[in-house]
Amino acid sequence: MTLASVPRFLAGAFLANAVPHGTAALRGRPFPSPFATPPGVGLSPPRVNAAWSGINLVAGTALLLATRRRAGSSLPTVLGAAVMGGFLAWYFEPDRRARRLAEAESEASTR
Repeated sequence: MTLASVPRFLAGAFLANAVPHGTAALRGRPFPSPFATPPGVGLSPPRVNAAWSGINLVAGTALLLATRRRAGSSLPTVLGAAVMGGFLAWYFEPDRRARRLAEAESEASTR
């Protein structure tokens, strides 16, 4: 394992996270983002998702470019993308998201 493995892993995670936000934005559909209310549960408009996708794309690309001069495997990048993809699939599973949204709404109504 080289020192470049960590940034390559993170690059894969950032690049994988750019995909769902970018596709939601291109389709003109709202999608959860860290800027929604509540964060990660509520829906953000397509413009916010386009911006978040772009930020993830720039961060992932910058991390890859920072490590490109060092010899090494692309395995950490693939693993980062796979781990992020698995996490996103688990986190945004419809039943789990519906429960989080209901919990957030009940907390907001009790305030």
